[in-house]
Amino acid sequence: MWTSHRGATLSVDIADASLVSRYAFGTGTATFHVCARCGAVPVVTSEIGGRIYAVVNVNVLEGVIDSWLVPAVATFDGEAVENRLARRERNWIPEVIVRERR
Repeated sequence: MWTSHRGATLSVDIADASLVSRYAFGTGTATFHVCARCGAVPVVTSEIGGRIYAVVNVNVLEGVIDSWLVPAVATFDGEAVENRLARRERNWIPEVIVRERR
C-alpha cells in the first residue's frame, strides 16, 4: 500500500547506501529503493523534469492505524509513459530530498 500527498515534503536519509539497491521496472521511469537486509521497499522515486517525486510504502511505517487508510485498487497496465508521468506529477510527493551516506 502506497501513500503520498501533493502538498507534502519528504526527506529520505539513507544511513548506509551500500544496503540499498535500486530497481526500475519496464518503463524505467520509477526507482524502487530496496533494503538489502529485509527486502522491503520503503520508497519509490521518479525524476520528472529535473524534480524528484516519491510515494511511501505504508507497510514499513510504525504506528499507522488501519482506520486512517482508505485503500483503493489501481492498475496501470497499458498506461502510456506520458500519462504515467503526468499522474505522478499530480499525485506524488513533489518535494523530495534523498541523502545517502557511505
